Amino acid sequence: MSRPETHGFSSERLRRIDEFLRARYVDAGRLPCAQLIVARRGETVHQSVLGQQDPERGVPLAEDTVFRIYSMTKPVTSVALMSLVEEGLIALDDPVARHIPEWANLGVFQAGVPGGFLSTPPARPMQVVDLLRHTSGLTYSFQYRSNVDAAYRQLDLEAYHGGLDLQGMVETLGRLPLEFSPGTAWNYSVSTDVVGYLVQKIAGKPLDQMLHERIFAPLKMIDTGFWVREEQRARFAACYETTPQGGLKLQDDAQTSPFLKPPRLLSGGGGLVSTAADYQRFTRMLLNGGVLDGARILGPKTLKLMCANHLPGGGDLTRHSRSLFSESTYAGVGFGLGFAVAFDPVQTLLPSSVGEFYWGGMASTAFWVDPVEEVTAVFMTQLIPSSATAVRRELRSLVYAALTEPNA
Repeated sequence: MSRPETHGFSSERLRRIDEFLRARYVDAGRLPCAQLIVARRGETVHQSVLGQQDPERGVPLAEDTVFRIYSMTKPVTSVALMSLVEEGLIALDDPVARHIPEWANLGVFQAGVPGGFLSTPPARPMQVVDLLRHTSGLTYSFQYRSNVDAAYRQLDLEAYHGGLDLQGMVETLGRLPLEFSPGTAWNYSVSTDVVGYLVQKIAGKPLDQMLHERIFAPLKMIDTGFWVREEQRARFAACYETTPQGGLKLQDDAQTSPFLKPPRLLSGGGGLVSTAADYQRFTRMLLNGGVLDGARILGPKTLKLMCANHLPGGGDLTRHSRSLFSESTYAGVGFGLGFAVAFDPVQTLLPSSVGEFYWGGMASTAFWVDPVEEVTAVFMTQLIPSSATAVRRELRSLVYAALTEPNA
């Protein structure tokens, strides 16, 4: 780890982060553990490793603890698809039905209940870009806001170890209506699972193999995959959920977790496990314009396109979203091809940069990449839901408060 002052950070101010996390969250029983890696220009300037990876058995958190990263899977899957775009095998403006013919007659919900929907044709066909930016009209079963997401729940569409694989999930989705006409709104959804299906279909090999070959092996992300391997089990963290009283309750035991065996559904939207060190290598590749240690994953122009705001009219998520679900406000924040993108830092009410991009996972994990300040941060913990605390938002302020020599 580099001396922080060498890279424009204050050691004293970075130490505040550990004090804050320990007092406010770990010792207070609000988080089981907390790991944070902050880097600048590819050099780590701070790492926090606090709490226990398995409080039930008194196992302390370690630098190489394996976490469920849930929706931090989405940027990885999106990068894989964009590598196929670079090869000319698929285009962002392709109609999705060109690659999934059974979706040729998707309709938009008008009325009805699961098993008896009425729908109308969309204003335009769904395009591949709609899947990457979540303007597809698809939804998630946990939204609890429409009859369509009720159908998702009834069919157990998103279960990693349920009755459906990726092919079955896509075929089932083809029999359900969309929430809205593609391109007219933003709704967090299984879109990235469909992206994973496209990656698998176009590459002609399973999604896990494709991600390993295109991303994990070249970047030396040795601990990232769709399940916890036998040699990783001793490093796997337990996952917790909040109680109505404000405490923690075990949600997924590290020794009996379904993540200990290969899933039936390879979820490109939320199925990966990883370590902070592995994911930091992924963020460094993104910061470097698609390359790390000589391994070129994407071209810099492709990555620049991914990091632009692709929401209609250049608006933000507060304007276009049908479903905001975390502690963040998303004012001044748009959405690119796989992650959120800040385009007006003043509206975010956080110290940040134009073009900063980020996302998080259901178990309160998070990352961000700041191309202006050349800063990356990866935060790992295991608490569901992510909206239970404001820790991810608070960490932004703490990290940037320690930056003493900004580039802008």
